[in-house]
Amino acid sequence: MKYFKNGKASTAKRFLGKDSVQAVMMLSPMLIGFMIFTYIPILYILKYSIYSYDGFRGHINGIENFVRVFTRDSAFWESLLNTVILAGGKLIIEIPLALFFAVLLNKNVKGTGIFRVSLFLPTIISTAIIGLIFSLMFAAYQGVINSMLIDIGFIQRPIDWFGRKWTAMLVLGIASVWSYVGINIIFFLMALQSIPKELHECARLDGAGGVRRFISITLPMIGPIFRVILLNAIIGSLKVNDLVMASTNGQPNGQTEVVMTYIFKYFFGYSGRKAEIGYASAMSVVTGIFLGIITIIYLKASSKMNVE
Repeated sequence: MKYFKNGKASTAKRFLGKDSVQAVMMLSPMLIGFMIFTYIPILYILKYSIYSYDGFRGHINGIENFVRVFTRDSAFWESLLNTVILAGGKLIIEIPLALFFAVLLNKNVKGTGIFRVSLFLPTIISTAIIGLIFSLMFAAYQGVINSMLIDIGFIQRPIDWFGRKWTAMLVLGIASVWSYVGINIIFFLMALQSIPKELHECARLDGAGGVRRFISITLPMIGPIFRVILLNAIIGSLKVNDLVMASTNGQPNGQTEVVMTYIFKYFFGYSGRKAEIGYASAMSVVTGIFLGIITIIYLKASSKMNVE
């Protein structure tokens, strides 16, 4: 018993030691901010999802908001489908492209630093500014892209990129890839640089070519990091908002609306909509559950990426 008491006292003393207190004090602002700006808003969202509330007056209406989401609001599901299509098409291009550039930049070639900065630069530009830039570049009249295509004889008349759904979605995909490929290149570079060079040297001595080394050594070694990069890219793509708001704003006729812009407009009464905070909260809950399901499915499917 004495030993147990001494053991507890020793453990408590270590926990309350100088280093532990300093660590807790340094982490506490972040933890407090995380609680205030993450968990408390989630609780309020769950509360208001069963309310008919416009920011001033409200009353409990039970599951009416959820019934409306699942039975009477086809536009919400169309926006969710647009989100999945945009995220899927974007990731099919973005992830392989980021890995390709990372492999090239990982080689000890003179001048790669300039290319690293150039490829990473779009990441530090505001997404709203990127959306504005691409909306001007792809403008139907006096847009840079249309002018270039006409000059080289590829088209005879300007294309109304934002006048049709799929051309507008194409512009959104290009802008999103350009915006986020740089950060994924950096992540892949860190993963590639963590691979011991001895493995590649041994494989080279055994006669393995570059493609064989990439498949048998590089991909398995970066598997765990690749898993995290892809998960972050999936979640980030499904939560796209400001890029769409700054470029198409859901046009034409709401056909490029994504789920986050759709919820945003109902929450704040934007684009002529009446503010319906209760209904927007219910849509947020449904969207959160959808993202959770996607995450669980991905984690189950990608568990084999871990190196044994």
